[in-house]
Amino acid sequence: MNIALILSGGTGTRMGMGIPKQYIGVKGKPIIAYCLETLLLHESIDAVQIVADQMWRETILQCMASLRVQGAEEKFRGFSEPGKTRQLSILNGLEDIRKYAGDSDYVLVHDAARPLVTERLITDCLAAIQGHEGVLPALPMKDTVYQSEEGNKISFLLDRDRIFAGQAPEAFVLGRYYDANRVMLPERILAVKGSTEPAVLAGMDVVMIAGDEANFKITTQQDLRKFEEIISVQAGGWLKENGIEHEAQI
Repeated sequence: MNIALILSGGTGTRMGMGIPKQYIGVKGKPIIAYCLETLLLHESIDAVQIVADQMWRETILQCMASLRVQGAEEKFRGFSEPGKTRQLSILNGLEDIRKYAGDSDYVLVHDAARPLVTERLITDCLAAIQGHEGVLPALPMKDTVYQSEEGNKISFLLDRDRIFAGQAPEAFVLGRYYDANRVMLPERILAVKGSTEPAVLAGMDVVMIAGDEANFKITTQQDLRKFEEIISVQAGGWLKENGIEHEAQI
């Protein structure tokens, strides 16, 4: 079984928009709808679990109903409570998933604020995890990378050829990943910065695959504008293909 765990419990305070970024509307639907639709439609995703605050759950349910994805009701298994940190939210999701999935099943951890995840990347993750315990999509660093011990001067020059930026979805063997997170309780898990960190610290066999430049996370208003521009271009192409003159008709 392949289960998608969508993280939608963040507050998105850096956006300054008054609501969490994943619920901001773009082209008539909240940002979370874009990745949710892709995951629900993927033929190899058997179940979807969503970490979301109680106040936004009805919004998500309405969103799923409006997507009209065949089989969505069967794939959606429920909501999990957000934790104090992102990693605690993941742990809450894993605990709920283990109620209906086995330890040898696979879980794909994805951010609701990464709306442009593709069917291809999901497929690549599921293919790459065969024979391994985890998969991390990653991008090579393009810029020269420096380390600063004090924050105001250069301490070290890092080798960018050996440094990669992680993306999502990250895929893991459910049981091993659950144990890797549990062992970090109660304090160490609070310092985790990325989903793959507990797996690496637990000695899990995690392989990297090529990430996708378009699969960026919406964190700032500049990111939001970039996403809006991409969706507008995509919508414009659809309109042109279907002989529709005015974008206002979508």
